[in-house]
Amino acid sequence: MPKLGTRKLYALLHEKFMVSGIKLGRDKFFTVLREHELLVKPKKRYVQTTNSKHWLRKYPNLIRGMQLVRKDQLWVSDITYVRTEQGFCYLSMITDAYSRKIVGSAVSNSLSTEVCSSALAEALLGRTGTERLIHHSDRGLQYCSKEYVGMLERNGIEISMTDNGDPYENALAERMNRTIKEEFLGEARFMDQWVLEKVSQESITIYNKERPHLKLGMRTPDQVHR
Repeated sequence: MPKLGTRKLYALLHEKFMVSGIKLGRDKFFTVLREHELLVKPKKRYVQTTNSKHWLRKYPNLIRGMQLVRKDQLWVSDITYVRTEQGFCYLSMITDAYSRKIVGSAVSNSLSTEVCSSALAEALLGRTGTERLIHHSDRGLQYCSKEYVGMLERNGIEISMTDNGDPYENALAERMNRTIKEEFLGEARFMDQWVLEKVSQESITIYNKERPHLKLGMRTPDQVHR
């Protein structure tokens, strides 16, 4: 976890500091990292991955004001790009909004519907129970496609989308993209899609099982999901 973030890193190390007799509060920990130029620097980025200007049916936003009380209540999905030596590849992820666990993912060298459908298929395999589930995304062509919509409908999942393509209405999914890209994939140079697939799978496993989450009281997504 090379770009974990200071607060999460302190949560992981605090007990070890105490055992070792090191008196170091969180504010001082920030100072130490800053003095040694170890604080994570934000990056600017943008490559268009959403095409919402199409004739396919768009669905209304069903999640405005929703209170999250359990897993498999709301899944959010988005696509991000990752550069390889053979060109851009695209990572599609589905996240359980309650536990913040990434429940499905897939990598492709194109923005076809297939990459999103593969991520959804993985998420469906891990789904437990039959309670109401909503899938929320932007209005991208992939999510509005007959194939993707059909998968959701066959599994009794309600479809929700952002209003007018507003990215802020899919903020959690966008944030998940940044977490995996900036904290785990970082500045690495990937030879091709196959290498990226292996590294992204490993990264998602570490994120789910080992990375403490601020919104989860420093528990891991896997702990909350279980």
